[in-house]
Amino acid sequence: MSPGGDLAVVIPARNESDRIGATVKGAAQIPGVDILVVVDDGSCDGTGAEATVAGATVVRHARTKGKAAALETGAESVRLIEAERGAAEPHHLLFLDADLGETAAHAGPLAEPVTAGRADMTIAVFTTKVKRGGHGLVVGLSGAGIERATGWRPAEPLNGQRCLTRAAFEAARPLAPGWGAETGITIDLMRKGMRIEEVQVPLAHRATGTDLGSQVHRARQLAGVARALLARKPWLRLEGQTASRANGQADST
Repeated sequence: MSPGGDLAVVIPARNESDRIGATVKGAAQIPGVDILVVVDDGSCDGTGAEATVAGATVVRHARTKGKAAALETGAESVRLIEAERGAAEPHHLLFLDADLGETAAHAGPLAEPVTAGRADMTIAVFTTKVKRGGHGLVVGLSGAGIERATGWRPAEPLNGQRCLTRAAFEAARPLAPGWGAETGITIDLMRKGMRIEEVQVPLAHRATGTDLGSQVHRARQLAGVARALLARKPWLRLEGQTASRANGQADST
């Protein structure tokens, strides 16, 4: 890690003991990172222990609370660490998924537009595509809903790899619960006129299949996205509202 850096990594994780260690070690290599928090969201395996061994600060939920709650817990943990250190300025928040493995080391470009002051939030666009069974319907619903609400459709609306200023994160709270978090954050920040930039990065998730467990997960995602959209009434886009974006296309790294 980089002592004195201005970047805090937050990794929500549940039952990722086989990959969290590699993800933490990869994220620790990102320039500017000097806080790295893993939120163990009620895992029943060794996720927390593996993350601790890899060098992360681990915060544990006694029971599973969902993606949004893990993000908020992680951000609050970063704030407490900053207070203990007497930090003069808040860190930017870089959210990464627990299953990135060693590719997490390549997430640095996500932070660059934020640390340079060009964007309030960045969203990753993966250059490495992995088939994720049954994912298209959920992505389509999220993308269409965001477009209806804001006039802009992100390339990967559900991508959880994002970097935000602390002000942007606070502006997005309270987060849409569960799996609606990313959809809600995007709509809320766009409606508040914040700048969003897409950044291409060579990150990769674990491939997912079409087994029953995967399909149940997709159903939960679909329900979470639908709830987030209904709460934000995308059909009520303000007249004259324009998408506030840093770039028209995803940046290449």
